[in-house]
Amino acid sequence: MFGDMMGMMGKLKETQQKVEATKKRLHTVTLVESSPEELITVNITANRTIKEITIDDSLLTDKEQLIDYLVLATNKAIRKATEINEAELAAAAKDGMPNIPGLDGLFK
Repeated sequence: MFGDMMGMMGKLKETQQKVEATKKRLHTVTLVESSPEELITVNITANRTIKEITIDDSLLTDKEQLIDYLVLATNKAIRKATEINEAELAAAAKDGMPNIPGLDGLFK
């Protein structure tokens, strides 16, 4: 019994290390999302850190359109980064989890 428990604890520690390594790697995964007509682009990491925003000069004269496109592009980038982040972390966690009955449904 204790051998199983020690093995499970070791597996959990290994899983935690995999998750932390995945989080670190996701800082280097970047995505670029754009507004309609690609007048604004947002460069974001999979950990949802915005690295750069570029704005076409044509938007500088229309504050309302600038704001609308900025919100659209930023939200699109955050959604995509979140999808990648959650999928990668779930995969790392599932891969390293010990086979505990009833936990299968948690990491889908």
